[in-house]
Amino acid sequence: MSCCTPDGSCSTSAATAPATEGITISYNVSGMTCGHCKATLTKEIGALDGVLAVSVDLDAGQIAVTTADEPDDALLARVVDDAGYELTGRTA
Repeated sequence: MSCCTPDGSCSTSAATAPATEGITISYNVSGMTCGHCKATLTKEIGALDGVLAVSVDLDAGQIAVTTADEPDDALLARVVDDAGYELTGRTA
């Protein structure tokens, strides 16, 4: 279930966390439509141990996650799914 209203609108917005040194991997995520989606994923993923930065691109339907070490794709998928979205894999 998405955080947005049925018409896809939302009045919340969030800033993108700046990237730092580390490993950055981009993932495709479905269900993101607004600033609230961006804020939710930035907060939830950013709270994970080892995550240095999170960038959400709503238009592309992608997130970029910078971690200190190789990211745990299964853990990221669970966090994204629990937040109401679907992580469909790494970008090509």
